Amino acid sequence: MLRRFLVAIGFGLWALCATTVSASEKQVELTVNGKVALGDLLVPEDGSLADGAVLITHGTLAHKDMELIQSLQEGLAEHGIASLAHSLTLAQDSRTGMYDCAVPHAHAHEDGIAEIGAWVKWLRDNGAASVSLMGHSRGGNQVAWYAAESGGVEKVVLLAPALGLSGKFAATVLKRRTGADISPAFTQAVTLVKEGKGETMLDVPGFIYCAKGKATARSIVSYYGEDKRRDAIANLSRIKSPVLVIAGSKDTAVPDVPGKIKPIADGKKLRFEMIEDADHFFLEFFAEDAAEKVADFLKE
Repeated sequence: MLRRFLVAIGFGLWALCATTVSASEKQVELTVNGKVALGDLLVPEDGSLADGAVLITHGTLAHKDMELIQSLQEGLAEHGIASLAHSLTLAQDSRTGMYDCAVPHAHAHEDGIAEIGAWVKWLRDNGAASVSLMGHSRGGNQVAWYAAESGGVEKVVLLAPALGLSGKFAATVLKRRTGADISPAFTQAVTLVKEGKGETMLDVPGFIYCAKGKATARSIVSYYGEDKRRDAIANLSRIKSPVLVIAGSKDTAVPDVPGKIKPIADGKKLRFEMIEDADHFFLEFFAEDAAEKVADFLKE
């Protein structure tokens, strides 16, 4: 109880300080593949995009306004670092909040890589002298994919990244969580994609975190098929920029990060940091710890 009390006081003091950060924030829009994407640009008052910026990508079916993302932006601003957090469109216009499971799924994992690229270009076109990338969970996987194939970014931060995203494993998790078997729909979807009918809607017994609904054949194949480009470990070896991977010691969503990253981290090109007692979402003061580690890495 004493520990919780001290933690609450510490977080309260941090939150009070965070609200005093001098920074200008504005929402920006960008059209990608015919859909309007939303982003929050936060620039320290004494800084500008000419000093560089960090592009932040959220996790599975999430959004830019979640507590973790906002806390990271505020924490980076405290350290004088500009950032732009964006919400992946997930095939919707001006999407806000968590993905509405009532909406048929017409998005694909690889769509996120294209959107990251579009926002990198936007930052550069709007004066960013350098662009670094940060991604959380699935967003970390997408950031690693983009950085491995596109390059040209200053530094890369992967926060509790999803490392493999095997389609077979995703199907197993879905069945364990909901009892739903995606196999029949997946088999049908593969055939439709091969026939050039990837936009065909199919009934699904469950999809990612959602209960039964509808999804396009392309979407089903994207999330439940196998794609080597989703192998973040392999992508790490192809990224030319310095990379920082951060994990929480109590993360049960992607618990394999420390065991797979720490042995290959050389402390230079690839660095690993553990935040003790943090879970997958680095809630409360753990986000401050993460922001500080990221700021130190970016400023070196």
